[in-house]
Amino acid sequence: MKHSTNQQTRRGRGPARRIGRTLAFVLPVVLVLSGTLAVTRVNWSGNSTDPVLTAADTSVGSPRVAKRAPQDVLRDKLLTELQEEDPGVALTHLQQAVNGRPSLAKHCASIARALGQAAVRVYGPTRAQSYARPVCDTAFATGVAAAHS
Repeated sequence: MKHSTNQQTRRGRGPARRIGRTLAFVLPVVLVLSGTLAVTRVNWSGNSTDPVLTAADTSVGSPRVAKRAPQDVLRDKLLTELQEEDPGVALTHLQQAVNGRPSLAKHCASIARALGQAAVRVYGPTRAQSYARPVCDTAFATGVAAAHS
């Protein structure tokens, strides 16, 4: 008699256990498929007139504010300083910015090159070269040489 009671108890759990196992298998598959479909629906190029959200569209419902990268902001600020003062001041501020924010170090050479090229446009190649110093290796001098040749 005890044996039949155990079988009834096990059978009572049988359908619920089967449903649970089925859900445990089906639910992740459904989630993966719906995620895949959502990703394929996004316009990753960012240049469509389709009302579908683009991958870069993070501000839904609010006006778009172009957030600029810190290195771009720094480069523009230093280019303005170069024109208003001189390349030496801009190079000093570049070195101070890189020392203050080490994450900018990987952009230092490209910013110094841009400063060198702008210095040639503003001061000419000879005078621009006179401002060269070892900020970001020789990137400023490289920019001067590239703009001069």
